[in-house]
Amino acid sequence: MRIIVTGGAGFIGTHLTRRLVGDGHEVTVIDNESNSSRTNVHEGARFVFADVTKPAEIEPVFVEGADAVCHLAGQVSIVRAFDNPVADLRTNTEGTINVVRACIANRVPRLIYASSMTAYGDTTVVPTPESEPCCPDSYYGITKFAAERYVHATAERPDLEFPLSVTSLRMFSVFGPGQAWDNPYQGVLGIFLGRIQRGEPITIFGDGQQTRDFVFIDDIVDGWLGALKNASATAGQIINLGSGRPHSINELAAKVLAAHGIPVDEYDVRHAPKRPGEQHRVQADIRLAGELFGWQPKTNFDEGLLATMRWSGGTTAGDGANSTSALAEATIAGAT
Repeated sequence: MRIIVTGGAGFIGTHLTRRLVGDGHEVTVIDNESNSSRTNVHEGARFVFADVTKPAEIEPVFVEGADAVCHLAGQVSIVRAFDNPVADLRTNTEGTINVVRACIANRVPRLIYASSMTAYGDTTVVPTPESEPCCPDSYYGITKFAAERYVHATAERPDLEFPLSVTSLRMFSVFGPGQAWDNPYQGVLGIFLGRIQRGEPITIFGDGQQTRDFVFIDDIVDGWLGALKNASATAGQIINLGSGRPHSINELAAKVLAAHGIPVDEYDVRHAPKRPGEQHRVQADIRLAGELFGWQPKTNFDEGLLATMRWSGGTTAGDGANSTSALAEATIAGAT
């Protein structure tokens, strides 16, 4: 197929693009390199510098024709969204509307949208199924949920002159090789790993008992490919992609330190006030993905963390030894 991947130079996008190219698809990546670099894009894909907030920039790519669009472009930081809500709205919601309109204008029959666990807000139903009403309480979550609704409302329009099949994948906390560690707005795991690599303190916001559902990047890509290959089963569906297992932030810090051979009580771990819009308990109900196209995560958290450490070539604090040695493998499983 001819596939457009917006945000294809980012963390998830580069992994997805690599697999799509490997499967023989013709892939065009659209990215403005705001949090990424074209150097990360697989050499078998075509790169186009463009911004989804500017229709004139993305339209020429859509005019060429496409069988499917994987829309991952977006502003991904909850903190940045509070600092600059207008920019967040423009990128996540207006940018998605621009992509949807380009699909309509050029009769692209398939659109898969990168939605987010933040759409649920701080729900009391955990594990959280897709049927749970959404009440996002972060600006970021609001823009992602609004964009999701635009995607699905458009596909349901009776005045469209062609069938538009859409699917939204509500992704939870994705991690793995290729995740930026020098970005303070990156996911919490990337932030922790980067700080330890640089010998900087770890800051936990709140009491650290809040949980996250960490899902490995390879499993996420499997989910995207599964949705793409099973268009009839996933058309119109909103689907969770997570591990289905919760980990507290305190537990995360302990495991990451253990992977470096450092006891948690021997490192500078600090606490700060809880940040606005932060969900307290997060765990995905992932049964629907299994029912629709047989998806199940294959990589548990410890295995994923070790794979990420091997990719990073990180060092054990204090002696420069490779942290991906037997030391890390022996200690990580015992972290609490």
